[in-house]
Amino acid sequence: MLTAGKKLLVPKKMFLTKGVGSHKEELRSYELALRDAGIEKCNIVQVSSIFPPDCKIVSKNEGIKELVPGMVTFAVVARCSGSEPHRLIAASVGCAIPAAPDVYGYLSEHHAFGQTEEAAGDYAEDLAAAMLASTLGFEFDENQSWDEKKASFRISDKIVRTTNITQSTVIGTNRWYSTVIAAAVFLF
Repeated sequence: MLTAGKKLLVPKKMFLTKGVGSHKEELRSYELALRDAGIEKCNIVQVSSIFPPDCKIVSKNEGIKELVPGMVTFAVVARCSGSEPHRLIAASVGCAIPAAPDVYGYLSEHHAFGQTEEAAGDYAEDLAAAMLASTLGFEFDENQSWDEKKASFRISDKIVRTTNITQSTVIGTNRWYSTVIAAAVFLF
């Protein structure tokens, strides 16, 4: 894609991944979560929430094969850490993809305490769908039931699908830090 003789930095592929780590040091628990997700060898640059037009979602295994140690890697990342014993933590990235492949979609980051993996994933998905719906010019009521939302998607013919990647964990009793991450990793 060229504009005025300049090459644009628009990702062509994206993969979703998640991880969890636990350690007495919070930073190490984060690194272990990155390792669990398979992206610890990258220099992660956190970006905001646009799913690029004409971007293909690939499997985690396919995406990780393209990573090189030290590579500057753009990603939408949700992260939650804590050390309170028995505390439930979750991190989720929601994705809403438009029906037209040349239109951009949305990604959303959500992190929560006390929320199940399913609830966090649904919430992140709803956030992404609501952002995309407003861009496409139709109303999206987050308070509707999931079946009502799916009907809205079908009626509009503008959102082809939503998905999420979510990681949760219950913090252990040893007072170590636990960190959960969810990420949408971009590839060029």
